[in-house]
Amino acid sequence: MRAARGPLLAFFAFGAYWGAFGVLVPDLKEQVDASVTELGLAFLAVALAALPSMLVTGRIVDRVGPSILPPALAFFAAAAILPGLTGSVPQLALALALIGLASGAVDVVINVAATDVEASGGPRVMQIAHACFSGGFLVAAIAVGLARGAGAGPLPILAGVSALILASALVNRGYPRARRPEAPGRFTFSRRLVVLGLLCGLAFVIEGGLEEWSALFLETELDASPSVGGLGPGFFAAAMMSGRLAGQWLEVRLGDRHLLVGGGLTASVGLALAASASAIPLALLGFALGGLGVSVAAPTLFGAAGRGAPAAERGSAVASVTTVSYLGFLAGPPLIGAVSGALSLRAGIGLMAVAALVLALAASIARRALPGATRRHP
Repeated sequence: MRAARGPLLAFFAFGAYWGAFGVLVPDLKEQVDASVTELGLAFLAVALAALPSMLVTGRIVDRVGPSILPPALAFFAAAAILPGLTGSVPQLALALALIGLASGAVDVVINVAATDVEASGGPRVMQIAHACFSGGFLVAAIAVGLARGAGAGPLPILAGVSALILASALVNRGYPRARRPEAPGRFTFSRRLVVLGLLCGLAFVIEGGLEEWSALFLETELDASPSVGGLGPGFFAAAMMSGRLAGQWLEVRLGDRHLLVGGGLTASVGLALAASASAIPLALLGFALGGLGVSVAAPTLFGAAGRGAPAAERGSAVASVTTVSYLGFLAGPPLIGAVSGALSLRAGIGLMAVAALVLALAASIARRALPGATRRHP
């Protein structure tokens, strides 16, 4: 675990940024005087810039190893401040594009660093690494909410998170360089990697949907107050962290496939409960079960991609799965929004329940892509 401490801190800092950013969205909207539609288009720049960045970073990692983690984090720390300096929608879109480039690179490198620990004979750390991301997200969301209440604006808050990211870069300066062959393998989207990416994309549809729609569901369908509505994302984030900590123990005993099937079924039951809930506590329980079940998907699938690839192709393998899976982040929220607009928010939450069930069924038959249990102890 000593070799994983630096990457684990990087996961925490990465999650902290997105937790802070999510809470700052209302302030950024007011700062650039954007409509909801304009803000949505500006946010799209993050994903559009992240996709090519992931592919390029995967190839770089194949050549030099995850030793590029510190400069990638430093780049992200510099970009993190930029939204606080914007004064118009185009400026915000440009800042978010730079954040997309930086975050796409960091996303690939930290996942490769975690799989390198596992592939080199170390303990399974992918679940706990993603738990650190969720923990950073949750801690930052609470802290930034308090800071906003005390009158802090986006720029000082983002500067503080940037300092945390930079500190994680400094901690990772001595991160051991993985030994790589001189000539990395050719980059391809193999059938196995596409399957893993599509499964992860389904999980990201659920993650993105719960992050963006759970509070609105509580407030519009169950007449919750804004403070109670905020418990939706909060319960989801706490369940994500708890699920990943438990997944650290379950993964080595159940294997990737069985863990993913169980998680998908748990999420489907929870989201069905939330969609049909007539009381706020039942909806919150449903959102928590949804987060608990889907929490294990991304670390399980990223870990399977990295462990199943040769060392010379590990960066490209993780980048392939990450790139395909991010299509879920692009398509999920608009799809759920369209269904919710045409029918109701209950139907939109129900759609996520169906996606979770499809994830469980697909994982159950993906025997070649997802191994069973391989060892009993971490």
